[in-house]
Amino acid sequence: MLLVQLSDLHIGSQFRPKTFAKVVQEVNDLKPDAIIITGDLTNEGLINEYKECKKLVSKLKTKKIITISGNHDYRNTGYLAFKKFFPFETINELGSDIVLVTLGTARPDRNEGEVGYRQNLWLERTMIKYKDRVKILAMHHHLVGIPDTGSDRVTAIDAGDVLRTILQTNVDIVLCGHKHRPWVWNFGNLQIVNAGTVSSERVRGLFENTYNIITIKGKKVAVDLKIVGGQRTPLENIVKNYSQFGQE
Repeated sequence: MLLVQLSDLHIGSQFRPKTFAKVVQEVNDLKPDAIIITGDLTNEGLINEYKECKKLVSKLKTKKIITISGNHDYRNTGYLAFKKFFPFETINELGSDIVLVTLGTARPDRNEGEVGYRQNLWLERTMIKYKDRVKILAMHHHLVGIPDTGSDRVTAIDAGDVLRTILQTNVDIVLCGHKHRPWVWNFGNLQIVNAGTVSSERVRGLFENTYNIITIKGKKVAVDLKIVGGQRTPLENIVKNYSQFGQE
């Protein structure tokens, strides 16, 4: 199973159209089984941005595109437009061995994220049902602080409760966006993967526009970082070789 994680497109004033055109070409060449977009598809949640985003995302060729809203998508009452342009399913069964579950963490006109008690309880009940599968959780806001991103006041404010649920129900991998900084935390059987921005001008430090490629073979989940128009490398290398990626 081959999955691609795109995040933080920011279609609008920060958007790089030539970069995204290259992304479409590269991703379509990969022929992924599914694509997950982990939020901030638009920059201001405006109708014209959503219309352009829908047109551009439709150029991606895959069996299934899964989208999650981000805090930018919820600006200017954009949460109403998101539902119209990108209807989504919270539980996505990818074959007989893999399930991808999404959480909504964006709230109107707030940068910080929140899962909430009811959604966290639903997550626990849902993940328990899929105990024999590879379990993927996708959300926009990050759960654990990421290097070089400053204050974490805009993360999921109830991250501790969500992490407890994730560990208790043996989730294999969590996919996040939001901070425009690729990174991975490895907690034994759990990987928490953060994506960079795939097509926004607002990259961090020396990083370029990137996306993640996830390969699942049996119970083994491997994540590669792909620089748009550039190299592909295991995501864990940015942790092992920290000075090579983004810091000098």
